[in-house]
Amino acid sequence: MKTALITGLTGMDGANLAKLLLDKGYKVVGMERRISTPNHWRLDELEISDHVNLVIESGDLTDQGSLDRIVAAHQPDEVYNLAAQSFVGASWDQPIMTSDITGLGVTRLLEAVRNFCPGARFYQAGSSEMLGGAKRTEQMNEDSGFQPRSPYGCAKVYGFNIAVNYRESYDMFVSNGILFNHEGELRGIEFVTRKVTDAVARIKLGLQDKLELLNLDSARDWGDSRDFVRGMWLMLQQDEPGDYVLATGVVHTLSDLCEKAFAVVGITNWLDYVTLSGNDRPADVKYLWGDASKAERELGWKPETDFDTMVEEMVRADLQRVEVERKGIQSNG
Repeated sequence: MKTALITGLTGMDGANLAKLLLDKGYKVVGMERRISTPNHWRLDELEISDHVNLVIESGDLTDQGSLDRIVAAHQPDEVYNLAAQSFVGASWDQPIMTSDITGLGVTRLLEAVRNFCPGARFYQAGSSEMLGGAKRTEQMNEDSGFQPRSPYGCAKVYGFNIAVNYRESYDMFVSNGILFNHEGELRGIEFVTRKVTDAVARIKLGLQDKLELLNLDSARDWGDSRDFVRGMWLMLQQDEPGDYVLATGVVHTLSDLCEKAFAVVGITNWLDYVTLSGNDRPADVKYLWGDASKAERELGWKPETDFDTMVEEMVRADLQRVEVERKGIQSNG
């Protein structure tokens, strides 16, 4: 039985990756930050919270001692570093914390692996925000230059580069994923895709009147988280480490997302329910389009869930959640 360590277990990708690996027969050690109320709702929805092969450890990417302890104790065969301050908007409000967790946290985990389990294969979760560029519109691959336009993007660039340095300096198996936007039913409510699908459900059920957005023209290459975690796993099954873009190769605007999400609940005049605040940051990345041909060629990876299916699944999941909430409000009223 292989052992995999996943940092950021309780996030969307962490939970989906844990499910994938448990289904493959792995022992999964998941790291979570110590908080007063455990945040296991994603694990609960995937029905893996009590899985016999899932071990949850308390740790933090800002605490070297906890990383050393977990790696030394469990001797993982594979390490997936998914933990981060991953909300781009929040990185402007908390740039120092974002740099410490999302950037320096990679170095701390690499050091723990190098010192206590140097044979482990290491995956570092990079982001299309590293490519950034406020005015870039070309399709981007592994050779496209980094142009981060947020503290989050800058921290991810640091994480990518330090991972390459450990690979080359210490002969460690370290692979970077450059992941374009990916979503799903387990996405956090602070992200725009889930903000849209949650609002659509609430508007349909009469609990909300309007959906407020910054703009409708931002465009992203949106894929499904379950496809992307499969790509992470494939990277660590190769003979040699490498860096890979994961993307669908198809771009949709925020307007497309709204139109599709509202259509799921039968609302065609969706613009009547949307208000725009127009408070974009000047350096916001407007357009991200990925080319995953290297991953397809070398990993045999292709996305399996299309945009329409992903959005419909997200809306239907939020309808179920909000319906439960509405019934709770009515019973308490």
